[in-house]
Amino acid sequence: MFRIGGDLPVNRLGYGAMQLTGPGVWGDPRDPGEAVRVLRRAVELGVNLIDTADSYGPFVSEQLIRKALRPYPADLVIATKGGLSRSGPDDWRTLGRPEYLRQQTELSLRHLGVERIDLYQLHRIDPQVPLSDQLGELALLQQEGKIRHIGLSEVSVPQIEEAREIAEIVSVQNMYNLVERGAEPVLNYAERENLAFIPWFPMATGQLARSGGPLDNLAREHGASPAQLALAWLLRRSPVVLPIPGTSSVAHVEENTKAAQVILNDAEVDALSRAA
Repeated sequence: MFRIGGDLPVNRLGYGAMQLTGPGVWGDPRDPGEAVRVLRRAVELGVNLIDTADSYGPFVSEQLIRKALRPYPADLVIATKGGLSRSGPDDWRTLGRPEYLRQQTELSLRHLGVERIDLYQLHRIDPQVPLSDQLGELALLQQEGKIRHIGLSEVSVPQIEEAREIAEIVSVQNMYNLVERGAEPVLNYAERENLAFIPWFPMATGQLARSGGPLDNLAREHGASPAQLALAWLLRRSPVVLPIPGTSSVAHVEENTKAAQVILNDAEVDALSRAA
C-alpha cells in the first residue's frame, strides 16, 4: 500500500482506463458493456486506484467510470488528467492555457460525478504557457476544493523541481517499464521525495518474452505470464511505484491483478534488470 499525498491510501497495483475507448483512444468502445464489467471486476479484485484523463474519448473513459462505479466505494481513488486537446483518433495536442485547464477540470467533475477530484495531473506541460500559469490555475482549483492533490505527467527532474516551487506535487506519471527505463532519474527522485510514481505502459516486455528468453523462462518457473512478471518487477523496483495496467477485457484484468501475488527474489529482480 502507498499513501498518495500522505492521505490517500491505495493498493499499489491500479488500473489505467485509457483502453476503455474506441480505436485511436477516440469515441465509444466496441463493447461498452464489457468496459463496465472490466471496471467493476477490477474493483472487486481490490483495485482502488483508477487512472483516466479527460482526453480519453474525449471524456468517454470518465463517463464509463461513473456509469460502472458510482456511487463510488469510500476507498476508491480516481485520478484524472487535463492539458491535452483532441481533434480525432490518435491526435494529441498540448494545451495548458489556464482557462482551458479550468474548463476541463469542471467537465471532469461533471463527467465523473464527483465534487472533488482526488488526483488531478497536468497531462503535459505546455511549452507555450508559463508553468506558473498552468500550475497556478490548478492550485487555485485546489484552494476552491475542486482538486485534492496535483500531479504531473511526462516530466524531467528539473521540471518537477520547478513545479514544486509553484504548487505541492504528490505524483509523477512517466512511461516506464522493464524494457524502457528512460525515466529512471525521475523514479529515483520520486523515491527520495516520497512522490507516487505512476508508470504508464507498464507491461512492455519486448524480446525478453520471446520463447526461451529470460522473461519466458522465469515466467514458467513461477507459473505466471511474462506480463505478470513485468508487473511484479515494477512492484519490486520501488515502494513508490504504482503500476496502472490497462485492458478492455475482464479476463486480462483478472490476469493483471494476479501479478501482485508473484513474488520475485533479489536474484530474479537483478537478472531481469540486467537482461533488459
